[in-house]
Amino acid sequence: MVFHLITLFGESVEPYVGSSILKRAQEKGIITVKYYNPRDFVVNKKGKIPESADELTYSEKRVDNRPYGGGPGMVIEALPIIRAIESAVGKKVKSAKTKSKIKIVFFSPAGKQFTNEMAETFKKYTDIVFVCGRYEGIDARVKKAFPMVDISVGPYVLTGGELPAMIMIDTITRRIPGVLGHHDSVEENRVASPDVYTRPEIIEYKGKKYRVPKVLLSGHHAKMDEWKKKR
Repeated sequence: MVFHLITLFGESVEPYVGSSILKRAQEKGIITVKYYNPRDFVVNKKGKIPESADELTYSEKRVDNRPYGGGPGMVIEALPIIRAIESAVGKKVKSAKTKSKIKIVFFSPAGKQFTNEMAETFKKYTDIVFVCGRYEGIDARVKKAFPMVDISVGPYVLTGGELPAMIMIDTITRRIPGVLGHHDSVEENRVASPDVYTRPEIIEYKGKKYRVPKVLLSGHHAKMDEWKKKR
């Protein structure tokens, strides 16, 4: 599975996806994470795409502009995003053989709530593109150029789409066979309590003793599962 991130701030994502379980998943070749900066896909004043973004001035690399209809903040222009998506999966989207294996995600507070059940459905795709907005958002015409789904990771507004992208990458990846050490490590597939304990059985802090619940020491699996369900 390849995760394609369309983002102005890939450096904010790299430390997280480059460590722990996600790092090992990449080392095993189970997933790949690629980054596309919209600034690398701008056009020059003559309307042509330069061979390299290094040919452009700082002002020419800007991808944000004032919103039509007024309002505060700036909006990311459509064409740099469209060209970035084209670079990531353009050929696959146009192919009848691979089109159904591509999913493009547009992060929006008005999108469908991301859940464990939704994450499970994403396992069938070979390429997932995350369009990470910033500022006041991205020109909505991007969604007309490419079919995509609007997704929200919660009932709140974030500074950008990078955090939601990391959440989705993490949630989807841990469901792929071979990523976690054992299938039962996916908590939602088993009876799991939000409260967990480890050795020692008794700890002491400021003169007070804290013990592991007796049921977890009983060895009675049915009773332990019932305790976990109640938690």
